Amino acid sequence: MKAITLAVNGQTVSAVVEPRQHLADFLRETLGLTGTHLGCEQGVCGACTVMIDGSPSRSCITYAIACDGTDVRTIEGFDDDALMGELRCSFSSHHGLQCGFCTPGMLITARDVVRRLGDVDDRIVREELSGNLCRCTGYVGIVAAVRGVAKGKLPQRDPVPEASAASTAPVMAAPAAVLVAPASAPGTTAARPATPAPAPSPPRSANAAAWTALEQQVDIDADPAAVWNALRDVRRVAACLPGATIDHVEGTALSGHMTIRFGPIKTRFHGDGIISLDDAGRSGSISGAGRETGGSQAMGEVNYRVLGGAAAGTTRLHVVLRYQLTGALAQFSRGALVQDFVRRMTEIFAANLAAALNDRAVPARTATDVNLVTMVAGVLWRRLRNLFVR
Repeated sequence: MKAITLAVNGQTVSAVVEPRQHLADFLRETLGLTGTHLGCEQGVCGACTVMIDGSPSRSCITYAIACDGTDVRTIEGFDDDALMGELRCSFSSHHGLQCGFCTPGMLITARDVVRRLGDVDDRIVREELSGNLCRCTGYVGIVAAVRGVAKGKLPQRDPVPEASAASTAPVMAAPAAVLVAPASAPGTTAARPATPAPAPSPPRSANAAAWTALEQQVDIDADPAAVWNALRDVRRVAACLPGATIDHVEGTALSGHMTIRFGPIKTRFHGDGIISLDDAGRSGSISGAGRETGGSQAMGEVNYRVLGGAAAGTTRLHVVLRYQLTGALAQFSRGALVQDFVRRMTEIFAANLAAALNDRAVPARTATDVNLVTMVAGVLWRRLRNLFVR
C-alpha cells in the first residue's frame, strides 16, 4: 500500500492505494465518481478518459500511484464549465448519444479538441476522436455535434495546474482513504496537537451514498482514564475485537488482518492503516483500507472519543464509523441489518474491553472468527423481541 495526494476536480485527496490499482478504479470505487466509465480496460475504447494535468488520458491504464501530485479532472468536474455545457447541448440536439456509455470520455476528448484546435473540418474531428469508440450512433451525430460547437472558435489552451495545486485546493476527504495528520504515538517525542484533528466527512463532489456512516455510544464499566490508556495501545484494542489481529505497528502506521466467517464461507481481509491520537481530548481515529482473499476491498475510518459515564467510574465511548465495501461483498455494505451487525460488533468490543480492564477473562470468541450468520440471527431475534414488547 502507498500513500498518495492529488487534486481531483479541484479538491485535494490523500489516500492509501495498492500499487496495482488503476486510476479509474480509484475514482469510481474510492471517490464514488462513477461518471468515469470502464469498458475495455486496455486503453482502447476511451470510455475512461479523464484530464490529467490538462491532457486527456486513459484512466484504466494509468496507475493511481503514478498520479501522486497531479491534477485530475473527471466528467463531474465540468458541471459548471461553459464549453462543456455547449457540447452537452450540441450532443443532444445532434443525437450524438444513445446508450451514453462512451459519452463522458467522448465529451472530455471533444472539449480538448475544440479548445486545442478551434474550428476544424470533419476529417480532423474524426481523426481526433478516433481513440473514443461508440457502438451506437455511427459517429455522424457526434462529429456534427463537435463541429457545431467548434464553428468560429479559435484555438486556446487550459493553463497547466501548478505543482502546488493539490496543497492549496479545498480538501475532499474520502473516508478510510484519507490520511489525517497523525498525533504522536506512545513513546515518540513529536509534539501532539492541542486539539483533535477534525473527523473527515464524506466527499462533497463524490457519491456520498457509496459510504455507510454509523454513529454510536456505548457504556463501559471502567474509569475514563483507564479506557483511554487502553485505547492508546492498538494491539490491546485489536484483542478485544472479534477476528482482528495487528501484525505490525511502526509509529502511527499499522498493518493487520481480520477474519470473518459468512456461514460456510471464511474470508480474511488484509490491510494497512494510520492511527491518530489526541491525549488532551482523549480522542483518536484509525483509517485504513484492505483487500480480502476473494478480491473485495474494504475502506473505513473510525473516530472515537472517551467521555465520562453516567455513573462514577464508568465511561461513555462515542464512536463514528464510515466505511465502504466494493467487489463481491459490496452487497453487505448497506442496509439496517448490517448496521445492526456493526453496532453489535461495537457492543462486543466494549464488553470485552471492560472485561480486560476489570481483570476479568475476555470471552474466547475474541480469538476466533466472527460468524456473521450467528450474529445476524441474534440481531433478527432482538428485533422481533422488541417488536412484540412494543
